[in-house]
Amino acid sequence: MIQSIHWDPSPGIDLGIIMIRFYSLMFLIAFSAGFYITKRMFSSEGVSLDKLDSLLIYTILSTLIGARLGHVIFYQPELFLEDPLSVFLPVSFVPDFEFTGFRGLASHGAAIGIAIGMYYYSKKVSKKPILWILDRISVPVAFGAIFVRIGNFMNSEIVGKATQSDFGVVFVQLGENFPRHPAQLYESACYLLLFLLLFTLYWKTNLKQQKGVLFGIFFTLLWAIRFVVEYVKEPQVAERADWLFNTGQLLSIPMILVGLGIIFFSNQKGKTNKEA
Repeated sequence: MIQSIHWDPSPGIDLGIIMIRFYSLMFLIAFSAGFYITKRMFSSEGVSLDKLDSLLIYTILSTLIGARLGHVIFYQPELFLEDPLSVFLPVSFVPDFEFTGFRGLASHGAAIGIAIGMYYYSKKVSKKPILWILDRISVPVAFGAIFVRIGNFMNSEIVGKATQSDFGVVFVQLGENFPRHPAQLYESACYLLLFLLLFTLYWKTNLKQQKGVLFGIFFTLLWAIRFVVEYVKEPQVAERADWLFNTGQLLSIPMILVGLGIIFFSNQKGKTNKEA
């Protein structure tokens, strides 16, 4: 009979003079792989690679800033008053000084940050329509999301609800002795399927020629996945018992609607262009 997994990993790879934390390593893999995937896409379309380095910088900054601000705004707004420096610095000053690393990142904030970053990138660097950019980065972002959730699993954070299943995981670092759903791995596996879908649509169909469709599919399914996984995930903030949905789900609903709207209007525009 399969028994619950007792999960108690080391915080990272100890090199003696420095500790490479797994969460940071997962982000490094995500951005590096994203750069390689985007490079292949640009090369296949004959797009100059001169502006690819700028795209990486815009993506990294907009992701991290947006994700951090999103977490604080949606889940820890008290930090703005109680410990404002910890919002952007990898340290905490309250109640005592502590090096915390960059933790507390919200995917909803990251999505907003990336959209804003890509807007400025399209205007100032690429000179291409923002939907053209968003269509292309949807593929590597979906791939990167796989590793972000693996990083959460390594950190024993964003855990699932308690379960009696033998496939549950006991997160020892939380001081617990009962199994929980490995919600991070559920989400990571779903993002893998999303990446494979987008990868196939980009390389095997002509949807990339219809600006906005790939991004709309990505945005709709990404937040639909997040909405469903929230049912087995522990809420990150105290929730009211009489609410039908938790905070993560409430934040996902408008994202899903935006994605569906982009698909609809992109299809309508495509039909108009064909008729013309």
